[in-house]
Amino acid sequence: MAVYQPPLQSMRFLVHEVLDAPAVLADAGWEEMSGDLFDDVLAQAGRIAAEVLFPLNRSGDEEGVRVEADGVRMPAGFADAYRAWREGGWNGLAGDPAYGGQGMPALLDTLVTEMVCGANLAFSIVPGLTQGAIRAIAAHAGDALKDVYLPRMISGDWTGAMALTEPHAGTDLGLLRTRAEPGPDGSHRLTGQKMFISSADHDLTDNLVHLVLARLPDAPPGTRGISLFLVPKRLPDGSRNGWTVLSSEQKMGLHASPTCVVSYEGAVGWMVGQPHRGLPAMFTMMNHERLFVGIQGIGVGECAAQSALAYAREREQGRAPDGPRNPDRPADAIIHLPDVRRMVLTARALTDAGRALAAWTALWMDRAHRSDDPAVVEEAEDWAALLTPVIKAAGTDFGFEAAVLAQQVMGGHGYIRDNRVEQLVRDVRATQIYEGTNGVQALDLVQRKLTLHGGRPVARLFAAIDAAARDLEAEPLTRDIAGPLRDAVERLRGTVSWLAEAGSHSPLAPAAAATDTLRLMALVAYGWMWGLMAAAAARRPEGYDGAYLDGRIGLARVFANRLLPETAALELRIRSGHDSLFDPGLPADLAALDG
Repeated sequence: MAVYQPPLQSMRFLVHEVLDAPAVLADAGWEEMSGDLFDDVLAQAGRIAAEVLFPLNRSGDEEGVRVEADGVRMPAGFADAYRAWREGGWNGLAGDPAYGGQGMPALLDTLVTEMVCGANLAFSIVPGLTQGAIRAIAAHAGDALKDVYLPRMISGDWTGAMALTEPHAGTDLGLLRTRAEPGPDGSHRLTGQKMFISSADHDLTDNLVHLVLARLPDAPPGTRGISLFLVPKRLPDGSRNGWTVLSSEQKMGLHASPTCVVSYEGAVGWMVGQPHRGLPAMFTMMNHERLFVGIQGIGVGECAAQSALAYAREREQGRAPDGPRNPDRPADAIIHLPDVRRMVLTARALTDAGRALAAWTALWMDRAHRSDDPAVVEEAEDWAALLTPVIKAAGTDFGFEAAVLAQQVMGGHGYIRDNRVEQLVRDVRATQIYEGTNGVQALDLVQRKLTLHGGRPVARLFAAIDAAARDLEAEPLTRDIAGPLRDAVERLRGTVSWLAEAGSHSPLAPAAAATDTLRLMALVAYGWMWGLMAAAAARRPEGYDGAYLDGRIGLARVFANRLLPETAALELRIRSGHDSLFDPGLPADLAALDG
């Protein structure tokens, strides 16, 4: 069976011992964020995740959503769960106090979000998308819209979604055709059709807000002609707005999350931001969602890692290769088989490093939020820009890999629905696709982020990893971890230089290398996080069982010796260039390969 318990000890270790977050936040102006407050909030969120949300994960998947004449109906239990979420104030945890939020740090919100995602990925999408919509409205809307919508969205009384994709226009938003005609009262009337709208409609609240990309009559072609509009389900007078859910997509997974096709039929909307500047405004939401989606992958990875370990410790089959571990039983637990240990440890090592990288980034965002020091703000922006595509793509790629590993550990029991792990595989698969596919994230990394500000963000990364390696070398318990990390970061350095040189000759070279480059950077960044965690464990902080601290260092060795060597193969593949993909023997459209 799939199992989930909030990973509170690992979160506490990360917050207090690795990041020293309460002290860092106090220095940044968050004096109210004591360590005890952090622990208490995480414990309360963990209870909701384990006791309220996780029990609905399977039933929601089996029942799914349904479209009725007056809108979408969520599975049984979801309305009560959302009410508990809303009444507990969780939707406004990190919200602006000026609009009723609690103003808690992004780091705390990130860890709470991970537990929600680990317990019930489908449920997480409603509050997750609402947070992104809140940020876009707060950053770009006029005061009149903010005053009406932000308090109700921060409280969770209303939710948010974004409507970008059209049947003929996916990632290339410059092709979209939805029209927005100005009205006499300053509003607009939107006409068009959108698809793949996550949480487009539901019965959890009496109103929800779509942020819709559309074109004004005088819009220039391409992405420069896109504007952003706030289009609620219900208008201020309570009447139903002019849009209709045509269908709910029949998906591989996430059956309890309504992903809808919506027709806008003269729907009333109000512009957010400036005319023809909708895409930059939408990216305020999109960048938040990309971090959120990475956290979704990490959350599922946590559930998968726990489930794999629980099964492997209980399932008895065969004998350990070096002799019986439990001779009084007819067989040993499969956790003693090397290949099963490989899979369990890989899922755990990937998940914990992903959490640490997301938390590191969130803490820098918190430092900048209350800082008036330009240098702090600049560094935070560098980290966010460089690591957002990595967190999104690696968090979801490795989350999917962890789910598949858990399924493999269980063998046939992982493939059948009874044990619920196959749902993790189906659900998390979408995260690699939406909010910009992971291939798009990789292109963003190699085409923009590696060269941003003359390479300043990636130079910060190299300096931080070098410092972490020195700390590892200074401690006898961790000295052996430093070598593999240094080797890996040198491969990344060489790759960044190679991409710059190869890209000067052909744009195909970095594009062909993009996905491998992102994975290479992710593994190096994850290795850095394990270096920080191992160094913290070697200091033997009080309040942790010695076995837990030894396990942190042991997992760091697993990552260094079994996962970081993949960087050597990635470097070779990157440097092979793009020629083989465009070999003259291959037709341009590859059609001749069929049959």
